[in-house]
Amino acid sequence: MRILFTFAGGAGHFLPLLPLARAAASAGHQVAFGGQAALLPMVEQAGFRGFDTGGASLRDDSLRAPLLALDQTREDRAVREGYAGRIAWQRAAAIMALAGAWRPDLLVRDEMDFGAAVAAERLGIPHACVLVIAAGSLARPELIAEPLHTLRVEHGLPPDPDLAMLSRYLVLSPFPPSFRDPGFPLPATAQSFRLPAADGAGAVPAWLAGLPSLPLVYVTLGTIFNVESGNLFRRILAGLESLPINLVVTVGPQIDPAELGPQPAHIRVERFIDQAGLLPHCDLVVSHAGSGTLIGALAQGLPLVLLPIGADQPLNAARAAALGVAQVLDPVTMTPAALGDAVAAGLADPRWRHAAQRVCCEIAALPDLAQAVTLLERLVFSGNKV
Repeated sequence: MRILFTFAGGAGHFLPLLPLARAAASAGHQVAFGGQAALLPMVEQAGFRGFDTGGASLRDDSLRAPLLALDQTREDRAVREGYAGRIAWQRAAAIMALAGAWRPDLLVRDEMDFGAAVAAERLGIPHACVLVIAAGSLARPELIAEPLHTLRVEHGLPPDPDLAMLSRYLVLSPFPPSFRDPGFPLPATAQSFRLPAADGAGAVPAWLAGLPSLPLVYVTLGTIFNVESGNLFRRILAGLESLPINLVVTVGPQIDPAELGPQPAHIRVERFIDQAGLLPHCDLVVSHAGSGTLIGALAQGLPLVLLPIGADQPLNAARAAALGVAQVLDPVTMTPAALGDAVAAGLADPRWRHAAQRVCCEIAALPDLAQAVTLLERLVFSGNKV
Protein backbone atom coordinates (compact mmCIF):
# COMPACT_ATOMS: atom_id res chain seq x y z
CA MET A 1 0.00 0.00 0.00
CA ARG A 2 1.29 3.48 -0.88
CA ILE A 3 0.50 6.07 1.79
CA LEU A 4 1.01 9.79 1.33
CA PHE A 5 1.23 11.64 4.65
CA THR A 6 0.65 15.39 4.37
CA PHE A 7 1.01 18.32 6.74
CA ALA A 8 0.09 21.97 6.26
CA GLY A 9 2.14 23.61 8.99
CA GLY A 10 5.54 23.34 10.63
CA ALA A 11 7.18 20.75 12.84
CA GLY A 12 4.19 20.68 15.18
CA HIS A 13 2.12 19.34 12.29
CA PHE A 14 4.75 16.94 10.95
CA LEU A 15 5.97 15.31 14.17
CA PRO A 16 2.57 13.89 15.26
CA LEU A 17 2.43 12.04 11.93
CA LEU A 18 5.92 10.59 12.21
CA PRO A 19 5.31 7.68 14.64
CA LEU A 20 2.34 6.51 12.57
CA ALA A 21 4.36 6.80 9.35
CA ARG A 22 7.15 4.75 10.89
CA ALA A 23 4.68 2.11 12.05
CA ALA A 24 3.15 1.94 8.58
CA ALA A 25 6.58 1.61 6.99
CA SER A 26 7.49 -1.16 9.45
CA ALA A 27 4.30 -2.97 8.41
CA GLY A 28 5.61 -3.03 4.85
CA HIS A 29 3.82 -0.06 3.33
CA GLN A 30 5.48 2.52 1.10
CA VAL A 31 5.38 5.94 2.76
CA ALA A 32 6.12 9.47 1.57
CA PHE A 33 5.37 12.96 2.88
CA GLY A 34 4.03 16.11 1.27
CA GLY A 35 4.84 19.33 3.10
CA GLN A 36 6.52 22.69 2.77
CA ALA A 37 10.03 22.87 1.36
CA ALA A 38 11.57 24.18 4.60
CA LEU A 39 10.57 20.99 6.44
CA LEU A 40 11.72 18.49 3.80
CA PRO A 41 15.22 18.14 5.35
CA MET A 42 13.52 17.10 8.58
CA VAL A 43 11.39 14.59 6.67
CA GLU A 44 14.43 13.15 4.93
CA GLN A 45 16.41 13.03 8.17
CA ALA A 46 13.59 10.90 9.56
CA GLY A 47 14.16 8.47 6.70
CA PHE A 48 11.29 9.32 4.36
CA ARG A 49 10.93 10.76 0.90
CA GLY A 50 9.45 14.25 0.94
CA PHE A 51 7.69 16.32 -1.72
CA ASP A 52 7.22 20.08 -1.73
CA THR A 53 3.48 20.78 -1.57
CA GLY A 54 3.65 24.20 0.08
CA GLY A 55 2.18 25.13 3.43
CA ALA A 56 2.08 27.70 6.18
CA SER A 57 4.86 30.28 6.00
CA LEU A 58 7.62 29.74 8.52
CA ARG A 59 9.05 32.83 10.12
CA ASP A 60 12.73 33.66 9.69
CA ASP A 61 14.38 31.78 12.57
CA SER A 62 17.05 34.47 12.79
CA LEU A 63 14.47 37.09 13.77
CA ARG A 64 13.44 37.53 17.37
CA ALA A 65 10.06 38.99 18.27
CA PRO A 66 8.59 40.55 21.38
CA LEU A 67 6.05 38.63 23.40
CA LEU A 68 2.57 39.78 22.37
CA ALA A 69 -0.64 39.60 24.35
CA LEU A 70 -3.04 36.97 23.10
CA ASP A 71 -5.27 38.31 20.31
CA GLN A 72 -7.98 35.74 19.58
CA THR A 73 -9.09 37.67 16.50
CA ARG A 74 -5.58 37.32 15.08
CA GLU A 75 -5.52 33.59 15.83
CA ASP A 76 -8.94 33.07 14.25
CA ARG A 77 -7.83 34.95 11.15
CA ALA A 78 -4.84 32.66 10.79
CA VAL A 79 -7.18 29.65 10.76
CA ARG A 80 -9.81 31.14 8.45
CA GLU A 81 -7.68 33.06 5.95
CA GLY A 82 -4.53 30.99 6.30
CA TYR A 83 -5.14 27.31 6.87
CA ALA A 84 -8.68 27.14 5.43
CA GLY A 85 -8.03 29.82 2.81
CA ARG A 86 -4.73 30.54 1.11
CA ILE A 87 -2.86 27.48 2.38
CA ALA A 88 -5.70 25.07 1.55
CA TRP A 89 -6.03 26.55 -1.95
CA GLN A 90 -2.31 26.17 -2.59
CA ARG A 91 -2.02 22.68 -1.18
CA ALA A 92 -5.08 21.25 -2.90
CA ALA A 93 -3.57 21.94 -6.31
CA ALA A 94 -0.08 20.78 -5.32
CA ILE A 95 -1.28 17.53 -3.76
CA MET A 96 -3.50 16.73 -6.72
CA ALA A 97 -0.47 17.07 -8.98
CA LEU A 98 1.69 14.96 -6.66
CA ALA A 99 -0.95 12.26 -6.31
CA GLY A 100 -1.25 12.07 -10.08
CA ALA A 101 2.46 11.21 -10.29
CA TRP A 102 3.03 9.22 -7.09
CA ARG A 103 -0.40 7.51 -7.08
CA PRO A 104 -1.04 6.85 -3.38
CA ASP A 105 -3.67 4.36 -2.26
CA LEU A 106 -4.36 6.40 0.86
CA LEU A 107 -3.80 9.96 2.02
CA VAL A 108 -3.19 10.66 5.73
CA ARG A 109 -3.24 14.36 6.60
CA ASP A 110 -2.76 16.46 9.67
CA GLU A 111 -6.08 17.93 10.80
CA MET A 112 -5.22 21.44 9.61
CA ASP A 113 -4.36 20.27 6.10
CA PHE A 114 -7.75 21.05 4.56
CA GLY A 115 -6.35 21.30 1.05
CA ALA A 116 -5.24 17.66 1.20
CA ALA A 117 -8.79 16.61 2.07
CA VAL A 118 -10.17 18.51 -0.93
CA ALA A 119 -7.52 16.97 -3.20
CA ALA A 120 -8.31 13.46 -1.97
CA GLU A 121 -12.05 13.96 -2.48
CA ARG A 122 -11.50 15.31 -5.97
CA LEU A 123 -9.32 12.32 -6.87
CA GLY A 124 -11.50 9.73 -5.14
CA ILE A 125 -8.71 8.62 -2.76
CA PRO A 126 -9.69 7.54 0.77
CA HIS A 127 -8.24 9.91 3.34
CA ALA A 128 -7.62 9.75 7.05
CA CYS A 129 -6.97 12.60 9.46
CA VAL A 130 -4.54 12.67 12.38
CA LEU A 131 -5.41 15.19 15.07
CA VAL A 132 -2.60 17.57 16.05
CA ILE A 133 -4.57 20.02 18.23
CA ALA A 134 -5.09 18.44 21.64
CA ALA A 135 -8.11 20.44 22.82
CA GLY A 136 -9.81 20.25 19.42
CA SER A 137 -11.37 23.71 19.42
CA LEU A 138 -9.02 25.72 17.20
CA ALA A 139 -10.56 25.10 13.75
CA ARG A 140 -14.16 25.85 14.60
CA PRO A 141 -16.81 25.28 11.90
CA GLU A 142 -17.78 28.95 11.78
CA LEU A 143 -14.20 29.82 10.84
CA ILE A 144 -13.55 27.27 8.12
CA ALA A 145 -16.91 26.41 6.51
CA GLU A 146 -17.06 29.32 4.05
CA PRO A 147 -13.51 29.15 2.65
CA LEU A 148 -13.71 25.36 2.36
CA HIS A 149 -17.03 25.63 0.52
CA THR A 150 -15.41 28.02 -1.96
CA LEU A 151 -12.50 25.64 -2.46
CA ARG A 152 -14.77 22.64 -2.99
CA VAL A 153 -16.78 24.54 -5.60
CA GLU A 154 -13.56 25.50 -7.38
CA HIS A 155 -12.67 21.81 -7.63
CA GLY A 156 -16.10 20.72 -8.81
CA LEU A 157 -17.16 19.10 -5.54
CA PRO A 158 -20.71 19.29 -4.19
CA PRO A 159 -21.61 21.47 -1.20
CA ASP A 160 -20.66 20.12 2.21
CA PRO A 161 -22.44 22.36 4.72
CA ASP A 162 -21.83 19.95 7.61
CA LEU A 163 -18.09 19.64 6.84
CA ALA A 164 -18.50 15.87 6.54
CA MET A 165 -15.36 15.80 4.39
CA LEU A 166 -13.15 16.38 7.42
CA SER A 167 -14.20 13.16 9.15
CA ARG A 168 -15.68 11.16 6.30
CA TYR A 169 -13.44 8.12 6.66
CA LEU A 170 -11.19 7.87 9.69
CA VAL A 171 -9.97 10.33 12.32
CA LEU A 172 -7.04 9.16 14.42
CA SER A 173 -6.51 10.92 17.74
CA PRO A 174 -3.18 10.55 19.58
CA PHE A 175 -4.70 12.27 22.60
CA PRO A 176 -6.62 10.92 25.61
CA PRO A 177 -10.36 11.36 24.99
CA SER A 178 -10.82 13.21 28.29
CA PHE A 179 -8.57 16.00 27.05
CA ARG A 180 -10.92 16.88 24.20
CA ASP A 181 -12.99 20.01 24.75
CA PRO A 182 -16.52 18.72 25.51
CA GLY A 183 -17.92 21.48 23.31
CA PHE A 184 -16.19 19.89 20.31
CA PRO A 185 -16.71 16.14 20.66
CA LEU A 186 -14.82 13.66 18.54
CA PRO A 187 -16.66 12.58 15.38
CA ALA A 188 -18.18 9.11 15.04
CA THR A 189 -15.27 8.02 12.83
CA ALA A 190 -12.64 8.87 15.45
CA GLN A 191 -10.37 6.27 17.02
CA SER A 192 -7.95 7.18 19.79
CA PHE A 193 -4.52 5.61 20.03
CA ARG A 194 -1.39 6.15 22.05
CA LEU A 195 1.95 7.31 20.78
CA PRO A 196 5.05 5.54 22.12
CA ALA A 197 5.70 7.00 25.56
CA ALA A 198 9.07 8.44 26.44
CA ASP A 199 10.85 5.57 28.14
CA GLY A 200 14.23 7.04 28.97
CA ALA A 201 15.76 5.28 25.98
CA GLY A 202 16.37 8.56 24.17
CA ALA A 203 19.67 10.35 24.26
CA VAL A 204 20.29 11.38 27.87
CA PRO A 205 23.12 13.87 28.44
CA ALA A 206 25.87 12.59 30.69
CA TRP A 207 25.62 15.62 32.95
CA LEU A 208 22.09 14.63 34.01
CA ALA A 209 23.47 11.97 36.36
CA GLY A 210 25.74 14.53 37.98
CA LEU A 211 22.98 16.92 39.07
CA PRO A 212 22.18 17.23 42.78
CA SER A 213 19.57 14.90 44.26
CA LEU A 214 16.64 17.30 43.82
CA PRO A 215 13.34 17.36 41.90
CA LEU A 216 13.88 17.96 38.19
CA VAL A 217 11.88 20.68 36.43
CA TYR A 218 11.98 20.93 32.64
CA VAL A 219 11.21 24.19 30.80
CA THR A 220 10.48 24.49 27.08
CA LEU A 221 8.71 27.02 24.86
CA GLY A 222 8.88 24.79 21.78
CA THR A 223 10.71 25.55 18.56
CA ILE A 224 8.55 28.34 17.10
CA PHE A 225 7.20 30.44 19.93
CA ASN A 226 10.57 30.36 21.69
CA VAL A 227 11.74 33.15 19.38
CA GLU A 228 8.53 35.11 19.93
CA SER A 229 8.83 35.12 23.70
CA GLY A 230 10.56 38.42 24.44
CA ASN A 231 12.24 38.24 27.84
CA LEU A 232 10.20 35.28 29.04
CA PHE A 233 13.19 32.94 29.41
CA ARG A 234 14.93 35.49 31.64
CA ARG A 235 11.84 35.82 33.84
CA ILE A 236 11.52 32.04 34.05
CA LEU A 237 15.11 31.67 35.22
CA ALA A 238 14.71 34.51 37.70
CA GLY A 239 11.62 32.85 39.17
CA LEU A 240 13.07 29.36 39.48
CA GLU A 241 16.79 29.82 40.18
CA SER A 242 16.39 29.96 43.96
CA LEU A 243 14.05 26.96 44.31
CA PRO A 244 15.50 23.68 45.65
CA ILE A 245 15.28 21.99 42.25
CA ASN A 246 17.34 20.92 39.29
CA LEU A 247 16.29 23.03 36.34
CA VAL A 248 16.73 22.09 32.68
CA VAL A 249 15.75 24.73 30.10
CA THR A 250 15.78 24.18 26.34
CA VAL A 251 15.70 27.34 24.24
CA GLY A 252 15.68 25.90 20.71
CA PRO A 253 18.28 25.91 17.95
CA GLN A 254 17.87 29.62 17.16
CA ILE A 255 18.86 30.93 20.60
CA ASP A 256 22.35 30.81 22.07
CA PRO A 257 22.15 29.68 25.72
CA ALA A 258 25.03 32.03 26.45
CA GLU A 259 22.60 34.93 25.98
CA LEU A 260 21.08 34.01 29.34
CA GLY A 261 24.40 34.22 31.14
CA PRO A 262 26.28 31.75 33.34
CA GLN A 263 24.17 29.40 35.45
CA PRO A 264 24.78 27.63 38.76
CA ALA A 265 25.42 23.88 38.86
CA HIS A 266 21.77 22.93 39.35
CA ILE A 267 20.62 24.79 36.20
CA ARG A 268 21.31 23.71 32.62
CA VAL A 269 20.32 25.79 29.59
CA GLU A 270 20.60 23.88 26.32
CA ARG A 271 19.44 24.37 22.77
CA PHE A 272 17.89 20.89 22.53
CA ILE A 273 17.50 17.74 24.61
CA ASP A 274 15.71 14.59 23.48
CA GLN A 275 12.43 14.64 25.43
CA ALA A 276 12.14 10.85 25.13
CA GLY A 277 15.24 10.62 27.27
CA LEU A 278 14.52 13.51 29.61
CA LEU A 279 10.82 13.33 30.52
CA PRO A 280 11.00 10.06 32.51
CA HIS A 281 13.47 11.79 34.85
CA CYS A 282 11.29 14.89 35.41
CA ASP A 283 9.00 15.84 38.27
CA LEU A 284 7.24 18.82 36.64
CA VAL A 285 7.18 20.53 33.24
CA VAL A 286 6.85 24.23 32.48
CA SER A 287 5.81 24.77 28.86
CA HIS A 288 3.95 26.88 26.33
CA ALA A 289 1.10 24.31 26.19
CA GLY A 290 1.99 23.02 22.74
CA SER A 291 0.09 19.80 22.10
CA GLY A 292 3.14 17.55 21.75
CA THR A 293 4.99 18.60 24.89
CA LEU A 294 1.81 18.77 26.94
CA ILE A 295 0.65 15.26 26.09
CA GLY A 296 4.20 13.92 26.35
CA ALA A 297 4.36 15.20 29.92
CA LEU A 298 0.95 13.78 30.80
CA ALA A 299 1.97 10.40 29.38
CA GLN A 300 4.54 10.41 32.19
CA GLY A 301 2.00 11.57 34.78
CA LEU A 302 3.75 14.91 35.26
CA PRO A 303 2.02 18.05 36.57
CA LEU A 304 2.43 21.20 34.49
CA VAL A 305 2.76 24.95 34.71
CA LEU A 306 1.63 26.43 31.40
CA LEU A 307 2.49 29.74 29.75
CA PRO A 308 0.36 29.78 26.57
CA ILE A 309 1.52 32.26 23.95
CA GLY A 310 -0.65 31.71 20.85
CA ALA A 311 -2.15 29.32 18.29
CA ASP A 312 -3.81 26.34 20.04
CA GLN A 313 -1.89 26.85 23.28
CA PRO A 314 -4.49 28.89 25.25
CA LEU A 315 -7.14 26.31 24.36
CA ASN A 316 -4.91 23.42 25.44
CA ALA A 317 -4.00 25.25 28.65
CA ALA A 318 -7.64 25.87 29.52
CA ARG A 319 -8.42 22.20 29.06
CA ALA A 320 -5.43 21.14 31.16
CA ALA A 321 -6.54 23.47 33.94
CA ALA A 322 -10.08 22.08 33.78
CA LEU A 323 -8.69 18.56 34.28
CA GLY A 324 -6.65 19.72 37.27
CA VAL A 325 -3.30 18.76 35.73
CA ALA A 326 -1.90 22.26 35.27
CA GLN A 327 -1.65 25.76 36.59
CA VAL A 328 -1.88 28.45 33.90
CA LEU A 329 -0.12 31.80 34.00
CA ASP A 330 -0.30 34.68 31.54
CA PRO A 331 3.20 34.83 30.02
CA VAL A 332 2.89 38.56 29.36
CA THR A 333 2.12 39.58 32.95
CA MET A 334 3.81 36.71 34.78
CA THR A 335 6.26 37.77 37.45
CA PRO A 336 9.21 35.60 38.47
CA ALA A 337 7.70 35.29 41.95
CA ALA A 338 4.38 34.04 40.57
CA LEU A 339 6.12 31.37 38.53
CA GLY A 340 8.23 30.30 41.48
CA ASP A 341 5.12 29.96 43.63
CA ALA A 342 3.30 27.93 40.94
CA VAL A 343 6.18 25.50 40.46
CA ALA A 344 6.68 25.09 44.20
CA ALA A 345 2.97 24.37 44.63
CA GLY A 346 2.96 21.91 41.74
CA LEU A 347 5.81 19.96 43.31
CA ALA A 348 4.45 20.04 46.85
CA ASP A 349 0.71 19.48 46.36
CA PRO A 350 0.00 15.83 45.43
CA ARG A 351 -3.34 16.73 43.85
CA TRP A 352 -1.63 18.01 40.70
CA ARG A 353 0.35 14.81 40.27
CA HIS A 354 -2.62 12.57 41.04
CA ALA A 355 -4.69 14.33 38.38
CA ALA A 356 -1.85 13.97 35.87
CA GLN A 357 -1.46 10.29 36.73
CA ARG A 358 -5.15 9.70 36.01
CA VAL A 359 -4.60 11.03 32.50
CA CYS A 360 -1.41 8.98 32.25
CA CYS A 361 -3.41 5.81 33.00
CA GLU A 362 -5.99 6.80 30.39
CA ILE A 363 -3.25 7.21 27.79
CA ALA A 364 -1.63 3.88 28.70
CA ALA A 365 -4.94 2.05 28.17
CA LEU A 366 -5.38 3.31 24.58
CA PRO A 367 -4.68 1.03 21.59
CA ASP A 368 -1.17 1.19 20.21
CA LEU A 369 0.17 2.24 16.82
CA ALA A 370 -0.26 -1.25 15.38
CA GLN A 371 -4.01 -0.91 15.79
CA ALA A 372 -3.93 2.49 14.08
CA VAL A 373 -2.08 0.97 11.11
CA THR A 374 -4.66 -1.83 10.96
CA LEU A 375 -7.41 0.78 10.70
CA LEU A 376 -5.60 2.45 7.82
CA GLU A 377 -5.23 -0.89 6.05
CA ARG A 378 -8.90 -1.68 6.58
CA LEU A 379 -9.83 1.70 5.16
CA VAL A 380 -8.13 0.88 1.86
CA PHE A 381 -8.55 -2.86 1.53
CA SER A 382 -12.13 -3.23 2.74
CA GLY A 383 -13.47 0.18 1.76
CA ASN A 384 -14.79 0.75 5.29
CA LYS A 385 -15.22 4.33 6.40
CA VAL A 386 -14.52 3.50 10.06
